[in-house]
Amino acid sequence: MGTISARVPDDLEAELEAYLDDEKLDRSTGVRKLLAEGLEEWRRERALEQLAAGDVTFSRAAERAGMSVWDFARLARERDVTWVGDEHLAADLEDL
Repeated sequence: MGTISARVPDDLEAELEAYLDDEKLDRSTGVRKLLAEGLEEWRRERALEQLAAGDVTFSRAAERAGMSVWDFARLARERDVTWVGDEHLAADLEDL
């Protein structure tokens, strides 16, 4: 396991401390949890952006988001992202 060190502004550190107190977590566990959650959200948003831009097929976007196609379809619908396009339709259907 690698080690990451970062300097943060005082207000962000205070918010982190409040989070750690509320969640009853030590600093390392809390920071790992927040980092994992942030990266998960980033993967999902990036996959949605790539899908909307037509850069990837629907199934590839779901894979990049780390989600099942059904869960990713629900997320895309919630975010009002359209993914059906002629150029990827055959590949999407084949992947399903």
